[in-house]
Amino acid sequence: MRVASNRIISLKPNEIFVFGSNTMGNHGKGAAKTAIGWGAKFGQGEGLMGKTYGIPTKGSGMRTLPITKIKPYVDRFIEFANKNPQLKFLVTEIGCGLAGYKPKDIAPLFEAAIPLGNIYLPASFWHKLD
Repeated sequence: MRVASNRIISLKPNEIFVFGSNTMGNHGKGAAKTAIGWGAKFGQGEGLMGKTYGIPTKGSGMRTLPITKIKPYVDRFIEFANKNPQLKFLVTEIGCGLAGYKPKDIAPLFEAAIPLGNIYLPASFWHKLD
């Protein structure tokens, strides 16, 4: 299994920190705040930013997005990772902190990532995908 650490404190040159964001790109708490140090940009909520990739789990007013709204963001991420096999994507437990979801809610969104060798998911997601 390709398991991302629960505590990512450094990145190698080809590694990308994948974090739960908000659509406004306000990276003030949780993993999003950590992402600032690796290039996450205020005002950009989705996509590649420096050595990070944001997947929105919150929307306007910092309200948690429903799973059906998060899924297209995850799908775009998986498509991006598939087109960039030279990069290693370290996915955090997106949506499972400030957004309030559990791994059992979010992990199924990453089912299409299973065959991709460059996406590393948290162990808590793998346990729900097996």
